Amino acid sequence: MEVPRYSIEQRSSLPNAPGVYKFFTTDNELVYVGKAKNIKKRVNSYFSKSHQLNRKTRKLISEIHSMEFALANSEFDALLLENNLIKQNQPKYNILLKDDKTFPYICIVNERFPRIISTRKFDPSFGEYFGPFSSVVAMKNVLDLLRKLYTIRTCKLNLSEKNIELGKFKICLEYHIGNCKGPCENLQSLAEYNTEIEQAKNILKGNLSIVRNHFKEQMLEASKDLNFEVAQRFKDKIDLLDKFQTKSTVVNPKLSELDVFTIVSEKQVAFVNYLQIKNGAIILAKTVEIKKKLEESDEDILGLVAVELRDQHSSEHKEIVSNVPLVLTEHINNTVPKIGDKRKLVELSLKNALEYKREKLKSSGKQKKNETLMQLKMDLRLPEIPEYIECFDNSNLQGTTPVASMVCFKDGKPSKKDYRHFNIKTVEGANDFASMKEIVYRRYRRLQEEDLPLPQLIVIDGGKGQLSSACEALREISLYGKIPIIGIAKRLEEIYFPEDSVPIHINKKSPSLFLLQRVRDEAHRFAITFHRQKRSKASFNTELESIKGIGKETTDKLLKQYKSTRKIKELSLKQLSEAIGASKAQLVFKHFHN
Repeated sequence: MEVPRYSIEQRSSLPNAPGVYKFFTTDNELVYVGKAKNIKKRVNSYFSKSHQLNRKTRKLISEIHSMEFALANSEFDALLLENNLIKQNQPKYNILLKDDKTFPYICIVNERFPRIISTRKFDPSFGEYFGPFSSVVAMKNVLDLLRKLYTIRTCKLNLSEKNIELGKFKICLEYHIGNCKGPCENLQSLAEYNTEIEQAKNILKGNLSIVRNHFKEQMLEASKDLNFEVAQRFKDKIDLLDKFQTKSTVVNPKLSELDVFTIVSEKQVAFVNYLQIKNGAIILAKTVEIKKKLEESDEDILGLVAVELRDQHSSEHKEIVSNVPLVLTEHINNTVPKIGDKRKLVELSLKNALEYKREKLKSSGKQKKNETLMQLKMDLRLPEIPEYIECFDNSNLQGTTPVASMVCFKDGKPSKKDYRHFNIKTVEGANDFASMKEIVYRRYRRLQEEDLPLPQLIVIDGGKGQLSSACEALREISLYGKIPIIGIAKRLEEIYFPEDSVPIHINKKSPSLFLLQRVRDEAHRFAITFHRQKRSKASFNTELESIKGIGKETTDKLLKQYKSTRKIKELSLKQLSEAIGASKAQLVFKHFHN
């Protein structure tokens, strides 16, 4: 039966009932699936409050051409239906929870005398899966426990009834060291082997008490028969179980059949942690990252993710605790605990979510920088995120030794290998405007000639005058308008744009302004340092050349060999004579040691 399609103009005829709604584009593409307690009110809210919605939601509305809906018995049923539709269709405006196939599973393989193996591939036809586990270490701990408690075979032999009867196989080392009972030579029956597999399943499901009671019964029975060696083996297995459970006990062993969900939310992403509890032990811990698409609330995100994670891990627990309220069926009890052991569980889950978030942001290493650069893009109305910034500054002392510097920032951090010094070549005296034009022209002319990448933002240390000079240079090499360029004045931190006499002021607490100040200050420091070096060298050249009989050639020779004034002053007459000859050495030595 074909579902009727409604145009947006027909939304007034939608029912006041729970269900799901689907939005389609003019090309019949499904772009969004949503759930609602009241379909009519929810759909109409998109259009009556469009001015209050964020940019992404407004973009969604602009693409909607038609819609469909499906009724449900309750809001929870609508949530289940929404979850299934999102998984089937993956609309571009819905958050998606994808399985992470890199997590390890434990699988009981579908075969005669089943093996228990670890795998990262999920194929339900291959066997019965348990997990996924939050780490390889956690998975190996469970496997080690199973292999210490039970004699499960590890070989890949085809133990069909016919092959065993024909005697195709021989027992191996695993049999001789007690890890296997030799089903390959029919030394262990299929029924006895499957009993151990069922016990192993109980451990994988978290039903440790059932396994413990079974071992205790076996131990007591062996003790009654005075078979103390067998009884000790079962006692050792009970001790192994107790040790394993002690490591996993959370708050109270009486807590059982419980799911814990918490969410930590950021602007663009959310992190959801899921703990599955049985008999006071964590049998599953998993955290997932959700990328937000629209204005999803924490309740909406957690509700959708909780359904999906419970489905993935086959949870039928009737109680859920969380840090935000969830929309659930009447058969499942949800609470947001404030005190007690359940509150401690929620805090533990939150700690896991926060730690995952911290590690995720640390591993990417760019989140905070990206947020700053994104804010800078918004504050300066740039066409793209300025991951590559160059900043220029001039330095001179009353027109003497004019120099300039260019510093480079990439991904919000200084890229010192890309810093450049400039000696002013075409400008005489203290003309900051002409100096700025020269260095900007030389820098980007060279980048053009060498076909190197251009920055995404140029920053000029100065006001309207310096900015105008830099723009003139860009015009001469046909780059004006192709690279965003701004000037930043020191006194009031005013930001100037080309051809705009009125500056803008970025919020004094904005991280984007801090970044611009850091870039500007680094350019200033780099220019000043270079200028001091030039002045020092120039003053020393002047001192040497002022000695009667010592010219530029001799001065350059000494500086090239000894590098600094201090070293030349410390030279003996003999050393000076070897460098520049006896007569000139006498003149220099007499000047410094009069």
